[in-house]
Amino acid sequence: MLPASFAPALLDLLYTQAREFVGIYDLTRGWFTQVNPAGLQLLGYPSEADFLADPSRTLRATPWAEGQWEALCVQTRREGRQEIEAEIRRYGAGGTFWGRVELAYFEHSGQPYLLVRLTEQNRLQQAERELAHSVRRFEAVFTNATIGIIVCDRPGTIVSANQLSEQLFGYRPQELMGRSIDVLVPNAAGRHHDKLRASFNEKPSVRGMGHNRDLLGQRKDGSVFPVEVSLSYFHLDEELYVVAYVLDITFKKEAERELIAQREYVERLNAELEQKVADRTHALLSTLEQLEQRGQELTQALAAEQELGELKSRFVSMASHEFRTPLTAVLTSATLIEKYPATEQQDKRLKHLQRIRASVNHLNDILEEFLSVGRIEEGKIEARPVELDLGGLLEETVLDVQGMLKTGQRIERQVLCPGPVRLDPSLLRKILVNLLSNAIKYSGENSLVRVLADCQPGQLTLRVQDQGLGISREDQEHLFERFFRARNAANLPGTGLGLYIIARYLELMDGTIALDSELNVGTTVTITIPL
Repeated sequence: MLPASFAPALLDLLYTQAREFVGIYDLTRGWFTQVNPAGLQLLGYPSEADFLADPSRTLRATPWAEGQWEALCVQTRREGRQEIEAEIRRYGAGGTFWGRVELAYFEHSGQPYLLVRLTEQNRLQQAERELAHSVRRFEAVFTNATIGIIVCDRPGTIVSANQLSEQLFGYRPQELMGRSIDVLVPNAAGRHHDKLRASFNEKPSVRGMGHNRDLLGQRKDGSVFPVEVSLSYFHLDEELYVVAYVLDITFKKEAERELIAQREYVERLNAELEQKVADRTHALLSTLEQLEQRGQELTQALAAEQELGELKSRFVSMASHEFRTPLTAVLTSATLIEKYPATEQQDKRLKHLQRIRASVNHLNDILEEFLSVGRIEEGKIEARPVELDLGGLLEETVLDVQGMLKTGQRIERQVLCPGPVRLDPSLLRKILVNLLSNAIKYSGENSLVRVLADCQPGQLTLRVQDQGLGISREDQEHLFERFFRARNAANLPGTGLGLYIIARYLELMDGTIALDSELNVGTTVTITIPL
C-alpha cells in the first residue's frame, strides 16, 4: 500500500504529465468530467471547457450504434477493464486517426466512473491492421467463390487454387500446387499453347479462352468436361501472375443440346402438320370434283362443303392456339440463339432466352445498377471533388427527372449555399437522381417533393422529403441492404439496390445518410457530406 503522501506526485505523473489522453468519464452523467492536457492536444481541443461542452458526446469518428457504448460500459463495470480499437475524431476539421481505448472502472464517493486512456496507433500498427483486413477479404472472396479460381506464374505453374477448382478437377487440397496449368486444360490451344502464353505475358489483358471452339477440362482421373475459362492478371513484386476463372458448363451444354433437339422436333411437327393440311385440301378438292359430277347430290355436296369449311376453321383455330403461339416463341428464340454459335457466347444466348418475357428498359436499369455495385465493390469508383455551383447542379438534376413526374406532381427546391462548394459532381448528381426518382415513384398524383440544400461551415446537408407510401419501422432496418424491397412496395418496379448504392457513394465522400418515414405520410431522407 503506497503512502498517502505519494498520491499528489503519482497524480501529477500519471495524469497531468501523461503523454497520451487520460480522462475521467462519469457513468451517471454520460460524459467526461475532466481530461488531461495531452488528451486535449491529441484531439485538437483548444481548452478543457471546449471538450467538456462538445455536444456530440463521443470520441469515435463514426457514432456508436444504439446501445453499443452502454453495453461496453456495463461489461467494463462487470470485469473491471476493457480495451478496444476505434477510429477517433479530432476537433473541428482535424480529421481522424485509429487509436486504442483502455477503460478501467472505479468508484468515488459511491459514484461509478471510468478511467479512459487513449493511445494513438503508429503507422506500423495501422498497416498491420489494414493488412489483416485485406487478407480476410481476400480469403472470403477466393476461398468461398462459387467458381474455380487458379493463379499461375508467368511460365504457367500453378501457385494457388481455391477449393472449388480442386473439386472440379478431382484433386486433393494443395495437390495442384506446382503443376502446370496444361494438365487441367490440355486442349486449350492445341500445339500453340506456349506461343499464346508468351503473347498473353507480353500484353496481358482480361479475356476469355477457347474462342470459337469447345474447351474441355481434364480431371485427375483422365475424364473430361466442358468448361468456360476467363483470364485476368495482376503484378506482385514486379512479377506477372495470371488468374484463371473456371466454370463447369456441363449443364449448359446439355441444355443447348436439348434445345436443338426440341427445335428439330418442332420442325418435324410443323412439316407433319403442313402435310396433313395438304392431304385434307387434296381430299376436299376430290370431294368437290365428285360433287360437281353428281348434279342430283348438289344440295348434299354444298352442305358437306360448308361442314368441311367449319371443320377447317376450327382446325386452323386450334392449330393457331395450340401450335403457332408456342412454335413462334420457340422458333424466334432459336433463331436469335443461332446468331451466337460460339461457346463463349453462351451468355448472350441465355440473355435472349430470358428476354422473352422481360421488359428491355427494365432489364437495362437492372444491369446498370449491378454494374454500379460491381464497380463500387471492385474499387473502380473514386470521389473527385471540384468547385461546383450547387444551385445549378440541383436545377439540372430536377430537370432530368421532370419526365418521371405523375399528374399534378411538382418539385420544390431551396438552396441555402451562398457560394460554390467542393464536391464530386458526378456522385452527387447520381445520389440526387436516385433520391428524387424514389420520391416520385413512391408518391401519388398531385403530391409535393421538397429538396433542401443547406451549407454550414465544413458541412453540406441535403434533405429530400416526399408525401408517398412511407416505410414501416421494421423495413427501415434493412433498407440499405442489397436487394431489399419494402413490403408495401413489392408490386412496384425496382431492384432494391438504390439506397445501397447511395450509401456506398456517400462512403466514398465521407458522408452519412439518415431516413425518417411514416406509413402513408411520407419519407424524409437526410444526407450529410463534409465539405
